Parts: sequence; C-alpha cells; structure tokens
Amino acid sequence: MSELFGTLADGTPVHRWTLERAGVRVRVLSYGGIVQSVETPGRDGRPANVVLGFDGLDGYLAHPEPYLGALIGRYANRIAGGRFELDGRTYTVPCSDGPNALHGGERGFDKRVWDVEPVPHGLRLSRVSPDGEEGFPGRLQVTVVYTLEETGALRIVYEAVTDAPTVVNLTNHSYWNLAGEGEAGGHELRLAAGRYTPVDEGLIPTGEPAEVDGTRFDFRASRPVGAGYDHNFMLDKGVTGTAERVAELYDPGSGRVLTVATTEPGLQLYTGDHLTAPFRAGAGIALETQHFPDSPNRPEFPATELRPGQVYRSETVYGFSVRPSSDGA
Repeated sequence: MSELFGTLADGTPVHRWTLERAGVRVRVLSYGGIVQSVETPGRDGRPANVVLGFDGLDGYLAHPEPYLGALIGRYANRIAGGRFELDGRTYTVPCSDGPNALHGGERGFDKRVWDVEPVPHGLRLSRVSPDGEEGFPGRLQVTVVYTLEETGALRIVYEAVTDAPTVVNLTNHSYWNLAGEGEAGGHELRLAAGRYTPVDEGLIPTGEPAEVDGTRFDFRASRPVGAGYDHNFMLDKGVTGTAERVAELYDPGSGRVLTVATTEPGLQLYTGDHLTAPFRAGAGIALETQHFPDSPNRPEFPATELRPGQVYRSETVYGFSVRPSSDGA
C-alpha cells in the first residue's frame, strides 16, 4: 500500500509504502529508501515505533545529516581526504564530513528518489547511479529489496552491477530505540566482535586493528551500551555468503529484542551522541552493517571494489522478539 508523502521543490513526488506482517509494521519512503518507522509490540503487547524518523518530508529535508533510516551509498562510512586510487587512477569524492568523505559525498543515495515496486511481502527499490556521480566511476545499477518475513523479521538485500571498476559499500542507517521514546543508552548490546578499528579524530582508521579484551569496546557479553561510540567493529565471522547473527540489542524496560544478522564483515556502532533537535543526543543507536571505513585506501581490509561482470550482494536481517520478564527468564 502506498500514499503520497510529500513533494520535492522540483515537483518530484515522494511516496510512502507500508508493509505489515506477523504484528510488525514497516513504512518506507521512496526518498532515500528511508525506513521511516518500524512498529513492533513490547512485553505489554502494545506496539511502538522503534526507529527514529520524521512525520513529514520537510523534516528529512531540513535535517539530512543524521541520515535517519536512509539507504547509504555509494560508499557507507568514511573515505580519508575524499580520495582513493583504483587501477592507478585517483578519484575524488566531495568531503562531506570535515576533511573526509562520508556516506557517498554531498548528495549520496540517501538524498535520491528511488523507483519502488511491490514484491511479495516487500518492496524492490532501484536506481541507476550514473558514471561520475559524486566522483565515483562507473554506471552503477542498484536494487535494494525490503522484505517482511513470516516471522516479522525485516530482511534487506542489496545488489549492484557496474560497467566500469568502482567501489561500493551499502548499508541502512536506522537509529534504534526499542523503548520507543527517551534515550537508548540503557539498551544492552551483545556483539560478536573480538576486534575493532581504532580511529583518529576524523574517525579514520589509524592502523592495526585492536583487541576489545579489557576495553570499553568489549560487547562479547551483553551489557549496557552507554555513549561515546562511532566505531567499526570487525565481526568475528568475516565476509559470509549467507547472513549470520552478529548482534543482539535488548531494552529491559519494554522487553523488546532486536537481532542483527548479516553477510558483512563489519558493524559501525554509533550511539547518536551528535543528534540534535528535534531529537536528543543518545535517542537512538545505529548498527550499520558494512565493510570497513576507508577500505578503498586500505588494501589489508576486505575489498570493496566491484568490476564489470561481478555482482555486489549484501544482506542484513533485523529480527524482533520479546523477553517475557526484565531478568530474561
């Protein structure tokens, strides 16, 4: 089911689509492929929206920088200096985060209107990113399929092909607040990652990965998230052909549990410390499944190159459940 959500300044209409299954309701916008809301019941049986979003299009246009719920591309996370080399040629991407490129440049996939068509229990979003868009080489054909599974889990499958060598790293930038209100720092997180990538003040990896053991980055056992994170965790499983569970987020108050399974080798944990009005700092937690920041400049990291004849494919599944009591019994 779709409805008109708003109109851009150039007259382009933006539509909102609603998916509903197994007690979960998800709303998706054609603008930015944004997941506007995810409603799921808590321990008391009452549903609440567990992602941050705006009620109208104007909110997203006026506050683009949090990337609320958006599809991110061509390259999620940061590229140092907005520059990378590919096959001996240097490419430049607009620096949208101080001295570095972030989330695809100044006008990435999050600020584009996608073509949307319904599929069984879901939506297929597609667009063509022309050669040279935001400085990236190659004509990239992208499809992203959102599906609500029989269990109510939200599955996102990303695919892309190119006509010239390029780099690709796609993700979804939803901020989760399983309580449906207030701050999310009290949520408890378990993360299957024994290492993370230390970063400089511009959040670019500094060098060798570091062990989480004995540090505040150790979420191998579930504990409250707190604040102060915008870091890439190197998932123990690495790159996989099928989505494997890597994270669990739990809100003791509502009983809601979010599980994350992915094919990706990394997860960027961002605790929303820089969120501004109308949201408060720490109002949501982003769990961005992706390849590592600055990978185009780091040959030791899992590769993000895509070449003609290859198919980029990434899959992430968000599962929803409830614990019957606050002690997990």
